[in-house]
Parts: sequence; structure tokens; C-alpha cells
Amino acid sequence: MIFIVICVKFFHYIMTLPIETIFYDLESYNQLQSYLLQTKPSTVFVLVDENTHKHCLPILKNHLQYDIQTIEIPAGESFKNIETVQKIWQNLTDLGADRKSLLINLGGGVLTDMGGFVALTFKRGMKFINIPTTLLGMVDAAIGGKTGIDFNDLKNQIGIIAPPEMVLIDPTYLQTLSARELISGMAEVFKYGLIADENLWKKLMDFDGNHIDPEIIYTSAEIKKNVVAQDPFEDGLRKSLNFGHTLGHAIETYFMTKSNSQRLLHGEAIAIGMIMAVHLSYQTQGFAAAKMDEIKSVLLKFYTPIQLEENDIRDILNLLKHDKKNFKNQINFVLLESISDVIWDCQVSEIQIRNAIAYYLKS
Repeated sequence: MIFIVICVKFFHYIMTLPIETIFYDLESYNQLQSYLLQTKPSTVFVLVDENTHKHCLPILKNHLQYDIQTIEIPAGESFKNIETVQKIWQNLTDLGADRKSLLINLGGGVLTDMGGFVALTFKRGMKFINIPTTLLGMVDAAIGGKTGIDFNDLKNQIGIIAPPEMVLIDPTYLQTLSARELISGMAEVFKYGLIADENLWKKLMDFDGNHIDPEIIYTSAEIKKNVVAQDPFEDGLRKSLNFGHTLGHAIETYFMTKSNSQRLLHGEAIAIGMIMAVHLSYQTQGFAAAKMDEIKSVLLKFYTPIQLEENDIRDILNLLKHDKKNFKNQINFVLLESISDVIWDCQVSEIQIRNAIAYYLKS
């Protein structure tokens, strides 16, 4: 009986573990330096891709007085797979990594997702820290402990949920990005306004695409952090963060597998998914038509519409069947009754999905 009580208490402790600490701006490097001096990892590895190696690693080195070893991987979603993970494992092995080593992931969402997965699986687990260098990473991907890789062209099918030691957010890294990548990351910021903070959404309606206020980065990161703290394993509230992602991921995957088409960045696909999700909300949850049109108008100012033919739509609908949020072959959507009033685990018909796609295509 005592053993059972201890197990229950331990399980409750695990389920209520606090989310990782986030540090901002230059203070983040002071915190990292203190952490390294206190924990004394046996080796510090920094995982980079070819872009962050060139543009971001010098910034980190300028703020860090500690011996590091660098591991470089190719940049891009197409390399977010088990083959790349095996190469990183081999690099860590060759360089003598052990369970007391630390892995710092310096890059965008692809790199922090994959780096976290590598750290959690190498020698049954080593500690890791995320330093996101993209807007998408700063407001979403690097926070919350979701790690993983794509499998057979399906996004994030293999992974583990476990938080990093800390997340360091320095907007200086955004200066290394193209305008397209910055706007892609803004899709997740728009999402936070729609699902959690109507005042943020109102502020974003005046966004001109030129200057990204660091305050909206901090606000978005804190929204993500607070949601995950309440529901780390996506049993309820955390599902709201998937708004726009069901159709968005299917569309992103579809374009990723078509060699003769332009690939969409993650945020570009999510923006499309949000427009469609708002229309599904209008069809099934009574979301206001005028507000729906307003959201579509705001998003289309920044995300160039794509065209979909019937064969494209058919393939996208087929990809929906593989979404991670599905349960018993039922496709689940996150929808809105109104801005910041979210409902998850919503089932809709294929006709309603096609109506939402048609609404988007009427751009």
C-alpha cells in the first residue's frame, strides 16, 4: 500500500513538473554562463546547421566564455529525419560525449526539435538547452519540450516530450533571417492573438510587416510557456496551440513531397490552415462571419495565396488521416467560438473541410 502511494505521488510530481525557464536578451547569456559554471558538464556541444554555423555561432561565442565542440548538420526540413539523427549520434560518440555532456541547440525549429530528440535518446538521456535563432523558434518551437523528427514524409511522427534546461531568447539573431522567414514565424504570433489574447490580435492588425516589436516575441513566448505549464502532455489546454495546424501540416507535407512545386515554409502553411480553421469555426461553432473575413484579410496581407486543384485537395485530405492528433481514425480540429475562446477535439465532415478550402481559395 505504501509503495502504491509513493508511486502515485511520484507520478503526480512528474505530471506537474514546471515548464522550462526562459531568459531574454543579454541576461540570457549571463544565466547560461552561471549554469555552466554550476553544473560543470563534461563536454559542451553546440549543434548548428550550415546557416547558423556561419551567422549565429559567432554571436554565441562572443557572449560565452566556455570551451565548446561544434556539430554541424545540413539546413532544412528535408533533413529532419532518422538519417541525420544517426549522424549526430555518431558525431557525439566519436567526440566522446557521455551522459554528463550538454547539447546546446542553436537554430530554428527543425534544429531544436531534432537536437532535443538526439539529447533525450543518446545514452538514455543527456541535458540540452535551446537557443532559437528564428522567430518561429523563439515564440513556439523551442518552448514546451516537444522534440522529434519527421518519418516517411509525415511531420513530427517520432519524438519525446521533455523540457530543455532553459531557453534563451535573443532577438539579435533575427537580423540573420530573410524577410520571408520572419513573416513565416509571425504566423505563430498571429495564432496566439487568435487563441489567447484578443488585445494582441488587435495590435497585430496594425502590423506592417517591417518591424517586429520584441515585446510581441516576449508576449508570445510567455503565452506558450504558460499553456504548457498547465498541460505539459497535451491532455487538454495545450491542444489549443494546434489551431490551424491540422490542415496546415497536411498542406505543408503535401508541398514538401511534390518535387515540382514550391515548398511552403511552416508558418506559410499554418497561416493557410488558420484561415481554413476559422471557416470551419464559422460552419460549426457560430464564429462571426465578419470577424472571419477580417482574419482572412489580415493574414492574406502577408501570406501569398496558393492555388489547389482537385487532385491536390484529394491528396491533402488523405494526409489528414495521418495527423498526430487523430484518435480512433477521427480527425480532430481546434476551432474558435470567438477570438480567445477555443474548443479542441472538434470533428467535422469532409464536406465542411472542402467548404473551408473553397473559402480560402476564393482569395
